[in-house]
Order: sequence, then C-alpha cells, then structure tokens
Amino acid sequence: MTERVFEAEGADPRHLRDAFGRFATGVTVVTIDGPDGPMGFTANSFTSLSLDPPLVLWAPARSSSRFAPFAGARHFAIHILAEDQIDLCRRFARSGAGFDGLSFEMNPEGVPVLPQALARFESVQHATHEGGDHLIVVGRVLRAAWREGAPLVFSGGRYGAFADRV
Repeated sequence: MTERVFEAEGADPRHLRDAFGRFATGVTVVTIDGPDGPMGFTANSFTSLSLDPPLVLWAPARSSSRFAPFAGARHFAIHILAEDQIDLCRRFARSGAGFDGLSFEMNPEGVPVLPQALARFESVQHATHEGGDHLIVVGRVLRAAWREGAPLVFSGGRYGAFADRV
C-alpha cells in the first residue's frame, strides 16, 4: 500500500482530515439549556481527561451555527451513544430535528439529558482553551451514568459498530 503524506505548507486540508479519519472515535451528543430552550450537538471530539479531579473535554467547531451557546454554557451533558442510536446522532447533527418531538428529562442544573445513552457525563465548565478552528471545553464531572452495551463508532467518515477480533 502506498503511504500518503500531509505537508502542512500549502496542502489540501482534506488530506489531513483523511489522516485524522483513520482514528476511530465514539459518537456523542452534547446537550445544554440554550437561550431558546434545549439544544444538542453531535460531536466526536470527546475524551476523558482526568480521574482526580474528574474531568472530560470536548471541542465544538467555531464554524458551527450553534458554537456560541455551547462555548458559553456553564453546565452541559455529554452522552455517549450506543451502536443502535444512530438516530440520535443524526437528530443532533447540523440539519437534524434536535429536541423536536423527543422525550427527555432535565437534570438538577437545568440541562436536558437523554435517557438510555450508553454513558452520560453531567458537567460544569471548568476551563476553555484555544484550539485553532475549535474551542477546547474542559468539564468537571458532577455525575456520570452508564449501562451495558456497545458504542456507536465513527471512522473514515462512516458510522459503525465495534467488532471484537481478539
């Protein structure tokens, strides 16, 4: 196989995106209580950061029309989606239906939470950092919930499920 190389100077950004796409990630929906009610944002830029203190991070794109409310939200919830929750992923993507017609609950901080996510991290904004065309949002986890199941996976521009090969 031929290795492709990305050189930062004068390169097509698509090539770097293709290289990033070789790393499989989980799929999340981040929710907040927005200025006009509940809001959600599908994101794969999520990671655990620290156990002590309990910290997570995610990174909304500055180009998103929903960037400002999410960047400024004091409280948020990050929902890790299960392999059978592609509908929630699409619902909160750029042109999805969002919370319209969806059943949800509110947590004590007033953040909408989605029942039956594979895992959920209810957080308060701890810090933000510049991250190029994204903002890195660090959240201190107030509470977490999880259930058994397999995650929805995103890699190479496609969604799928984890296959156990070991």
